[in-house]
Amino acid sequence: MMATPIQPFSEIEPSKLEAITPSQFITFTMQNTLKNRLHLCSPLLRIAVLDSPLHSADKSPVISAMIVPKDRETDWNFCTKSGHMQLLFKFHGLISRLILIGNIPPVRGPFAYKRPSVTDRTNQEILENELKPLLLSLHPKSSSLCDNGLPGTLFLKDDDDVAYRVTVDEIRGPIVGEILVEDIQLLGYDDRNKQLRRRLRFQRMPQVLQSQAILVAITGNNEATTPTDLESLRKIESVRFEANTQILVHPYLIPMVWGLAKVASHLDMLLKPRALCLGVGGGVLLNFLDTEMGFEVTGVESDRVVLDVATEYFGLNKTGSIRLVVGDAIFMIENVLPNYPPARFDVVFVDLDSSEAENGFCAPPPEFIKKPVFEGLRSAIDDGGVVIMNEAHLNQVLYATMVKELKEIFHKVFLVYVEDIENRVVIATVSPPSPVGIGNVFLMKLKSKFRNTYISSIDEL
Repeated sequence: MMATPIQPFSEIEPSKLEAITPSQFITFTMQNTLKNRLHLCSPLLRIAVLDSPLHSADKSPVISAMIVPKDRETDWNFCTKSGHMQLLFKFHGLISRLILIGNIPPVRGPFAYKRPSVTDRTNQEILENELKPLLLSLHPKSSSLCDNGLPGTLFLKDDDDVAYRVTVDEIRGPIVGEILVEDIQLLGYDDRNKQLRRRLRFQRMPQVLQSQAILVAITGNNEATTPTDLESLRKIESVRFEANTQILVHPYLIPMVWGLAKVASHLDMLLKPRALCLGVGGGVLLNFLDTEMGFEVTGVESDRVVLDVATEYFGLNKTGSIRLVVGDAIFMIENVLPNYPPARFDVVFVDLDSSEAENGFCAPPPEFIKKPVFEGLRSAIDDGGVVIMNEAHLNQVLYATMVKELKEIFHKVFLVYVEDIENRVVIATVSPPSPVGIGNVFLMKLKSKFRNTYISSIDEL
């Protein structure tokens, strides 16, 4: 993984740290003079300073610091500007300057990471106190003062749900950039019920999971093994790993598929409904629609390498019946689909996100939210059909614009909140739905796939 280049502290111009400069990113090394070496143990420390692009000069700056977890120094979250930017945006623009302190990243990161069994809070507090003089020197002159007359620093932790992580592959795509495939074991499950996942991440948005699927360990006899920990499974030579896309585990994909309930009467009349998926990622949604829901599926992805990764590591298109198109989704909506009116779809799924961390993560991207795009979507959907979009982190102006444009072009617009995360699902129907009969086969199939349904939480906007 490519980390941001580091320079010695002696080469940093002191004036650069005296004021908040929006989007300024500085990294440097300095001698490790700490007495507490349990976490920060390398002879040199890597310090990174990132100033928020959202900081207002009219407000007193809020300074926060984070100690990079040991053995995660090469994680994109902690060694790249895009990762730091996402950490900063994670706190909703409240932080003016984020300071990360960590060991020097190795030239090649550890192949696997195992979470420490316990966290010694007392030791952590001792380390934080020992770091305060360093942090004080990195505060801007305008920092607000605490009761002791010194600037205060808020220490943050970036907790995740990973007990064990192993890198499967690192690839670079010409459009999306650095790509990471990783297998992980989740925290909080007993020894006989370990939860294993395969995940896809892009360096441009390292904290965003582009895709995830259940990870299954297969023996040489093509049989699933008894659930156990991932570290032990990897030591068994006869075991190989596959992604299971028959069950959806990515939180927002479940309500996206449940959005089909709004047009169940239309879909039930079709022998093989047609779905267009804008944004493929690992292809989990496409596989599910193909093998579990009986759709004829077309997927559009901007980067051919992403499709190659999805095919190799997530089993995309094992049936050979999914049509995959390489191209820009917005260009296709505005310029290609309107010229082919016979090629209309019953459902369009939109799972696109912003490409630059500096602008903050948002889905769909700002350039998607305009009337010609929504008109192009409408022209591509058959009467009785629906468009279903993943929405996340849009500012209020963009969100209001999106809803307004959708209401002008589509018949009804609905919203589904996703449990435990900040994503929402927006559903826009083309025409008034027909009543769903008791014997609706499609709806029964939909209900059979999920234990918890979202049908009662779909609200009209």
